[in-house]
Amino acid sequence: MRVLVRRCWGPPLAHGAGRGRPSPQWRALARLGWEDSRVREKPWRVLFFGTDQFAREALRALHAARENQEEELIDKLEVVTIPSLSPRGLPVKQYAVQSQLPIYEWPDMGSGEYDVGVVASFGRLLSEALILKFPYGILNVHPSCLPRWRGPAPVIHTVLHGDTVTGVTIMQIRPKRFDVGPILKQETIPVPPKSTAKELEAVLSRLGANMLISVLKNLPESLSNGRQQPTEGATYAPKISAGTSCVKWEEQTSEQIFRLYRAIGNIIPLQTLWMGNTIKLLDLVEVNSSVLADPKLTRQALIPGSVIYHKQSQILLVYCKDSWIGVRSVMLKKTLTATDFYNGYLHPWYQKNSQAQPSQCRFQTLRLPTKKKQNKTVTMQCIE
Repeated sequence: MRVLVRRCWGPPLAHGAGRGRPSPQWRALARLGWEDSRVREKPWRVLFFGTDQFAREALRALHAARENQEEELIDKLEVVTIPSLSPRGLPVKQYAVQSQLPIYEWPDMGSGEYDVGVVASFGRLLSEALILKFPYGILNVHPSCLPRWRGPAPVIHTVLHGDTVTGVTIMQIRPKRFDVGPILKQETIPVPPKSTAKELEAVLSRLGANMLISVLKNLPESLSNGRQQPTEGATYAPKISAGTSCVKWEEQTSEQIFRLYRAIGNIIPLQTLWMGNTIKLLDLVEVNSSVLADPKLTRQALIPGSVIYHKQSQILLVYCKDSWIGVRSVMLKKTLTATDFYNGYLHPWYQKNSQAQPSQCRFQTLRLPTKKKQNKTVTMQCIE
C-alpha cells in the first residue's frame, strides 16, 4: 500500500490524503503532517551502510528478518561498505558475500529505490542530499547512551574511562554532524567488570540488532515519538591513535593502564621503550597479593616505571603511578615471554655491564615523533 506522507526529517509540508482506509502507520505519519508520494508501508526496502563486526550483527538481523516471509518486515536488502586492503574485505562485506546480498563500495550506492537507510559503524559523514533519498531517512545503530560518547570509538572510550553503565541508541541521522539526531530507542546495560572493548562490543551488537528490528516493526510510530538528545552530558569518542598506546608510567595509575589494555590491547598493543627500541606489552595481568608482599620487592625504590623480573611468578613487574602491573609477554623483534626477555636481554646485559647500576638498564616512556621528546627512565632488576 502506498500512502502520501513527507520524508521523515524534513520540514512539514501540506497534508495530503492517502488511498484506502488509513492504517495505524498512516495515522502516525498523518499526525506529523508528512507528504511524499514515494513513502510506502512495510515491508521495507533497506540500504545498509556498515563495516565492522558490530555492524555485521545488525546486518545479520536484517537479513534474518528478510528471510522470514511470515513477518513481512524487509522486502529488499542491499549493502554499502568501504574498500579494504584485505582480499576478503571487512566483516560486513564478508557476510554480504556469504549471504549473496548486493554489495556496493562507497561512494557507489547503486541506483535502486529504498524506503529507509540503516547505518552501523560506517565512519562516513552522510550528506543531506543522500539522506533525502530515503523517504524515512537514515537510522543509526550507535553503541552508547547518546549524547555520551558521540563519535567513531564509543565502546573503546566506555572501557577506557571506566564507565559502569552503557547501552545502545537507535537514532535518526542528521546531515553535517555525527550522532546528534533524535533518539528513537535507547536501552542501557551494566558494563561487565573487567570486560574488554571487544567483549563489550559483542554484547552491544546483539542488543543493537534486536533494538533495530523493534524500531523497524513500528517505524512511523518510532519516528513520530523520537526525542531530541539532551544538551547536557555530551562527550566525544575520537578515533584511537598510536600515541594512545604509549604508557605514561609517571602519570597513569595501574587501573588506568589496565583500562587502556582492555580498551585497545586487541587493536594496538601497549608500547614503551627499552634501550632505544620500541617494546610492545602483549599480555598484562593483575599482580597477586602474595607477589606484592615479597620482601625483595618491597625493599625496592618505588619509582614509577621501575621494571623487575619476578622469577617465581615468571612475569615482569612494572611500577606505575600508584601500584604494580604484571606483564607475561612482550614483543621486541619477536614475541617473548617475560622469562625469555630476561634470559635473552636483561641477564646478558648485566653480565656485560657487571659494574653498572640497575637504573642504567631501563625502559623509557615512548614519545612519538609528533610530540616533544621527553625520556623518562625506569629501573629494571631481577628478583631471584
